[in-house]
Amino acid sequence: MINDHLPLLVDSHAHLDGKQFSSDLDETIERATANGISHILTIGCDLESSENSILVAEKYENIFAAVGVHPHDATEINEDTLEKLRSMLTHPKVVALGEIGLDYYRDRSPREIQRSAFRQQIRLAKESDKPIIVHDRDAHDEVIQILKEENAAQTGGVLHCFSGDLKMAKQCLDLGFYLSFTGTITYPKNDTIREIIKEIPIDRMLIETDCPYLSPQKFRGKRNEPAYVRYTAEKLAEIKGLSIEDVARVTSRNCHELFGFGTVDQSSKVAYQIRDSLYLNITNRCTNSCIFCAKFSDFIVKGHELHLDHEPSVAEVKQVIGDPTRYAEVVFCGYGEPLLRLDLIKEVSRWLKDQGVTVRVNTDGQANLVHGRNILPELNGLIDAISISLNAPDADNYHHLCRSTFGAQQSYQAVKDFIQQARQHVPEVLATAVTYPGVDIAACEQVAKELGVKFRAREYNEVG
Repeated sequence: MINDHLPLLVDSHAHLDGKQFSSDLDETIERATANGISHILTIGCDLESSENSILVAEKYENIFAAVGVHPHDATEINEDTLEKLRSMLTHPKVVALGEIGLDYYRDRSPREIQRSAFRQQIRLAKESDKPIIVHDRDAHDEVIQILKEENAAQTGGVLHCFSGDLKMAKQCLDLGFYLSFTGTITYPKNDTIREIIKEIPIDRMLIETDCPYLSPQKFRGKRNEPAYVRYTAEKLAEIKGLSIEDVARVTSRNCHELFGFGTVDQSSKVAYQIRDSLYLNITNRCTNSCIFCAKFSDFIVKGHELHLDHEPSVAEVKQVIGDPTRYAEVVFCGYGEPLLRLDLIKEVSRWLKDQGVTVRVNTDGQANLVHGRNILPELNGLIDAISISLNAPDADNYHHLCRSTFGAQQSYQAVKDFIQQARQHVPEVLATAVTYPGVDIAACEQVAKELGVKFRAREYNEVG
């Protein structure tokens, strides 16, 4: 039975088919379930282990399988092998082809044969419409080269147990791939991989054990198992400055998006928690159409689905907030411009302030244009902090990036005016800019300094 008090996690890469688990597989799965592991993906490395992985997946409802030939066994690939894999990929519990790739560390198969096996299996994955699970060890450049040349982005997948550098990580993300991390991120000397994790969005991450290998630091030297993926999740939360609940929600959703198994919580469209803050998504409308806004591809933020089917009323907002004193702050944010709904913000904020709650608004700074008056005095005493998207050092760049309905000159000047005027009515005023390629962050910071407010660069893909 799953522990209801633990956020649910997925072990996206395990090897449960071998002799290491032959004597206690049932107990291993029970321990995983008791530790809040909702689903496990067990991975094939050759025909035999692929077949056995399917048998494991058939036995347990919450386990799925991937089939493929590891680079160590690349000499196994021939037309007969590919045909058998093709047949396995039609099994209802087989969700991916893998693990496949290149291993130039052990070189157990000739490199040219590894390359050929990798390419042939990518083509099979595309034919079967299945994502791939990529093994890469000391072959970073060639892995990227083959993924590009074979148009692996068509089917997508994950670089399991990612070991490349930041440049490679960004190349993988550009191809639409996910990156998966193991218990090695808990090792004291593994600062390099932790620095990479800091720099990439969690929306493209998975967590795994790769059990029975790569146990987290607490169990180093002992057999790894799916229950221990929680230690990787906890370290990931620490690195990213998130809660374990955030990591569980996002990585579980990522698994669902990539592999199609598991469930996704769709209940948090209006009020959604990140860390110890509660965010309120009260409209999807906006005065800008920013070229970096993720809602033009989806409405998912940190695992929360924010596409509204209607704009919530004051009563609905209060209901989904519940007891607001549970949170460090309540933030009007979401996937739209909140100050379009000024009256709702004022009423809900008054209710929040009566309970001693800190209130913040994240805005594009064009509310005065929208409402035809200076609305900031109306927020006096209701808002503790306001974060205003400056995003550019001048009007032309602002219009190129943000594409305001009010035009280049008028909108940018309105944003600067709003920042200056906010200082008279809101205790804490912050100007921000997104680190989108081409944005001159230093110049934006200088504008904020001239306007007399603090500045923060917001990582591209970051919301909150």
